Amino acid sequence: MRRLSALDLFSNNSIKSRRTLSVCATKHQLHNINTHIKMGAEQYRPPLFSVAPMMEWTDKHYRTVARIISKHAWLYTEMLAAETIVYQQGNLDRFLAFPSEQHPIVLQIGGNNLDNIAKATQLANAYGFDEINLNCGCPSAKVAGHGCFGARLMLDPKFVSEAMSVIAANTDVPVSVKCRIGVDDHDSYNELCDFIYKVSSLSPTKHFIIHSRKAMLNGISPADNRRIPPLKYEYYYALLRDFPDLRFTINGGIDCVDEVNAALREGAHGVMVGRAAYNNLWNTLAHVDSAVYGEPSSGLTRRQVLEQYQVYGDAVLGTYGNNRPNMRELIRPLSGFFYSEPGNSLWKRKADAAFLNKNITTVKSFFEETLVVIPDAVLDSPVAELPSGRKDLFANVRGLLPPPYETRTEEVVVYAQS
Repeated sequence: MRRLSALDLFSNNSIKSRRTLSVCATKHQLHNINTHIKMGAEQYRPPLFSVAPMMEWTDKHYRTVARIISKHAWLYTEMLAAETIVYQQGNLDRFLAFPSEQHPIVLQIGGNNLDNIAKATQLANAYGFDEINLNCGCPSAKVAGHGCFGARLMLDPKFVSEAMSVIAANTDVPVSVKCRIGVDDHDSYNELCDFIYKVSSLSPTKHFIIHSRKAMLNGISPADNRRIPPLKYEYYYALLRDFPDLRFTINGGIDCVDEVNAALREGAHGVMVGRAAYNNLWNTLAHVDSAVYGEPSSGLTRRQVLEQYQVYGDAVLGTYGNNRPNMRELIRPLSGFFYSEPGNSLWKRKADAAFLNKNITTVKSFFEETLVVIPDAVLDSPVAELPSGRKDLFANVRGLLPPPYETRTEEVVVYAQS
């Protein structure tokens, strides 16, 4: 099955006008992790930095612009329900296809039916994802409530281990779990460790992404679930101590690359950033390759990013049928591109007007209409110096570690990998 590769169109599309866009071509190791990690048939840098899966946000359009900015960040799809994949077999490209340039990329699925999880994994194999992740952390009522998956699955580690075994049996790529540190009143460190121990012992899962808040399923919103439960980074760092053979990525409350590096210096295996990578797209992702992975700065500018994204956008505009993706869907990932810059608010107002202008039928014409309010100095300057993060984010985290976990005596048959 051929994957969409509209990014192949990027070369030889220079536009000379200063008010339009122009194309450019595009060591520190913070801990003892391999310089490269082999996933599938190719090698990529390790997932020191990844962008969290976010419903209706980390679609293929967002991932396209994210990959233009950072070549090494690990990207995740939105969560896709296993049932969606199974029941949309005739329309899978819309949900699963992605340009080859988006590697390394992880598919996140959700579900509570083993047969559908197995079928979804089989169907996804043709698209060549680099890892498959199971959502055990989403607190949304639509997911954890009526769907009985997401964060609610943390209360059933036996099922999670079965699901992970089913996924692993139907794919050749690594598998992982994204979870919270607890659910409602099941929020002790020992209960988190029980979950990790059972899932890792009963399945081939060796990588866990830990959102360092518990999930509250008593009716509060997903937004409140990112704000009200306190962050407990000490739980994450205690997992590193108590499960030295597993790999853990920290998630939750980390808002810039400086804070990513602080987590890595403290010993984190990897860091996942969510809304900061969307709401402050440029100032976050443009620092990843140099500040996290130690690569020389690319010197890329916003104008050059938009030129490349323009070619992609015009190549895919309306290709799904029924005017999908439409202009609004293609421009939405850029909502945080000019965060805090002069002209940002005016650009958003002009964008809203341009969506309604029937004469604007291409991404190129959209940019020509709207970018006139953004100063050249903003469009043509490389990314500024690395913004400073909070200095106390991980202060005394080692002094707050809970007592070491002791495996409970209940019988667990350890997963044997053939």
